[in-house]
Amino acid sequence: MFYLRWGKMDDNKLFTAIQALLVIERDGAVPKNVKNRVRNAILALQEDGNIIDLKIDKVLEELSEIDCDPNLAPYIRTQIWNVVSTLECKK
Repeated sequence: MFYLRWGKMDDNKLFTAIQALLVIERDGAVPKNVKNRVRNAILALQEDGNIIDLKIDKVLEELSEIDCDPNLAPYIRTQIWNVVSTLECKK
């Protein structure tokens, strides 16, 4: 289980993105490799010390690799696109 750590990241859009990623990560229909990448994305957003743009770039890279997975259910892909949109607005 991941907990939200606040500090410089006290922002509604980032909170929304992390919450959406947690929902995807907990979904039983999500393949393990995708869960691992989602977990990495959550951790990247929670990292201390990095510039927010670097965190977002790292997460967008992770999520773009997930999107190419052929085993991904369409509704999960849509959720990932929503997170990507949210993070791109933050940049």
